[in-house]
Amino acid sequence: MNLARLDLNLVVALRALLEERNVTRAGRRVGLSQPAMSAALARLRRHFDDDLLARVGGHYELTALGQVLLDRTSTAYDVLERLFSSQAHFDPAVEGREFRLVASDYAVAVFGAELARVVHAEAPGIRLRFTQTPPSVVDDTATLLSATDGLFMPHGVISDFPATDLYDDSWVLLVAADHPDVGDRLTREDLSRLPWVTYQRTYDAPAVRQLGMLGIEPRVEVSVDSFQLLPLLVAGTRRIALVQARLARLMEPLAEVRVLQPPYEAVPLREALWWHPVHTHDAAHIWLRETAQRVGAGLSLKCGDGVTA
Repeated sequence: MNLARLDLNLVVALRALLEERNVTRAGRRVGLSQPAMSAALARLRRHFDDDLLARVGGHYELTALGQVLLDRTSTAYDVLERLFSSQAHFDPAVEGREFRLVASDYAVAVFGAELARVVHAEAPGIRLRFTQTPPSVVDDTATLLSATDGLFMPHGVISDFPATDLYDDSWVLLVAADHPDVGDRLTREDLSRLPWVTYQRTYDAPAVRQLGMLGIEPRVEVSVDSFQLLPLLVAGTRRIALVQARLARLMEPLAEVRVLQPPYEAVPLREALWWHPVHTHDAAHIWLRETAQRVGAGLSLKCGDGVTA
């Protein structure tokens, strides 16, 4: 396909048409008259050799191809927006823009909150929007990164994209403060015998794989899509949970739990900011990365209570 022959304005029109499913509303959304939007729809139909929008009764519905294009068009629009908003110079004190960052609730609590405080103080016109890491992050990393400004993720889950290291963390175990079967330490037998509450996605995969390599098969009683909920699901029960040490310190005062060291040498965790190569030389993104590195270095200086930097 010869991209030079394509009108990229059609991407804007296509997105509006597929999301609004109405020519008049789509035109109003992008500032085009109804005849102009109808002409754009006709051009798109000729290009794709498909109706895209099919009239059903008194309204339009997406065709099968239109449904496929819905998500792809949104991603393409985001990529183009980032491409053409790239800057040679960036002054955080006066600029106004939003950075979209993908992160687990652990990363937001431990790192994102401090990053937001620094950005608030140094760049009042900058907005940060954190969204939860989707399950598809491993299978379709390129698409995710192309539509966002960055992904907070520890090493060992994804690779082959640029990244900057932020801080180190370690894994600890949580038990209820009044756990009847656990004293000052846990044994490997305890890990096999007691019920577990686990994070149900793959981001802690290296630590979980290590348990399997040690011959420990956790008896999972509860799984949850939030690291911050793990302490609450441990408190008052016989369950145990594997969590990051920095998060454990934050959550320990909020739940009646105790933090114990694993009865083995747990694999460490190194959190990083990953991004799509299209952002590498963008001045605004360079500022974001340098700010994130500085915040991460500040966290490492505060690690004298059990987390190795």
